[in-house]
Amino acid sequence: MRDYKIETEKRVAFIKEKMAEAHAKGLVFGNSGGKDSALVGILCSMATENVLAVAMPCHSKRNYGEDMDDAVALAKAFGIKMITVDLTATRSELTDAVDIELSKAALSNIAPRLRMTTLYAIGQTRNALVVGTGNRSERYMGYFTKWGDGAFDLNPIADLTATEIFEFLRYLKAPLNIIEKAPSAGLFEGQTDEQEMGVTYKAIDEFITTGETDPESKEIIERYHRVSEHKRRMPTVYGE
Repeated sequence: MRDYKIETEKRVAFIKEKMAEAHAKGLVFGNSGGKDSALVGILCSMATENVLAVAMPCHSKRNYGEDMDDAVALAKAFGIKMITVDLTATRSELTDAVDIELSKAALSNIAPRLRMTTLYAIGQTRNALVVGTGNRSERYMGYFTKWGDGAFDLNPIADLTATEIFEFLRYLKAPLNIIEKAPSAGLFEGQTDEQEMGVTYKAIDEFITTGETDPESKEIIERYHRVSEHKRRMPTVYGE
């Protein structure tokens, strides 16, 4: 049985330590209304009063509906200051300016990269660190955008699987709707993580923690991990 009280204390201490090392005055994170950002937001709010949650709807209708409602609920429940930066028009201007037909994957990745640009602009202005919100399961699968949600100054939940995130949120009494809704990056209408990957987080977490799962899921997981290896490495440079 995990002691989430001790885990909470250690993660909050980690955040404070990284702030002190960087001489940072605060923290900023993307508040998507999802599980990972909820846990990060709660931990950040325990580490400092100077934490800013930024909701960044971009193109997808879900960003303006359920996800925004949950982002607001999280901020209110834990006394976190929140602002909204609407990136839909920015995305449209960028795609119009690029004079080639972009692939579906490229279009989907624009939103996470615009969001990270926004967070770093705000963070630098406030002398605040940008806090990452990706979990261990996503990282193993490479289910994140390179130079988008894969970029951050620190990440206090990167070692936790999706299953452990759920358990942690229950311990911290996060809004129930956030815990119970299907995980989704909200990149396009009707998107869910598990549907897009073709495998459940339960199978992914089982494989990560035990090395075992059903043959079909194992094949998918190993393929995702293999082809996304470049995302987990620093850029290749000549002479190294």
